[in-house]
Amino acid sequence: MMQRTAVYPGSFDPVTRGHLDIIQRASRLFDRVIVAAAENPAKQFTFSVSERLRMLEQSVRGLPGVEVDAMGGLIVDYLKAKNAYILIRGLRAVSDLDYEFQMASINRRLYPKVETVFLMPDERYTYLSSSIVKTVARFGAQVDELVPPPACRALARRFRGGRAENSRARRKR
Repeated sequence: MMQRTAVYPGSFDPVTRGHLDIIQRASRLFDRVIVAAAENPAKQFTFSVSERLRMLEQSVRGLPGVEVDAMGGLIVDYLKAKNAYILIRGLRAVSDLDYEFQMASINRRLYPKVETVFLMPDERYTYLSSSIVKTVARFGAQVDELVPPPACRALARRFRGGRAENSRARRKR
């Protein structure tokens, strides 16, 4: 039987609980899910690709069939290289739909076999984005309910003096 591989690309700068929700949902639908952190020299990332990969690997540990990788270039080229044709995209709100529809259309034009599967996160995460998390963390607010512990620790290190640390870790001191 052919293994169904899906690719979930993104910046994951940092990974959020919304991303993890999509990854968990995808892992129940597909045999193999590759979470691909984008490398894009034109984009300004807060975390390096190796830091983002480390956060992702620690956050998805134990999820069956889920692996983490870095990718650059066109997603359709990455899909072909991985012998995959299923592309996972998260939709938080109607405002995401226009952009995602455009991307799905161009991806299908470039690679007719590609199927884009849209997954909605739990409603707790519909407002959540990596940009919002970074802004909140920069100002010292707690983010442990927004991101998994590895991302929480990375944000605390990046924005020293802030309260981005996991609150449970602070209580242990």
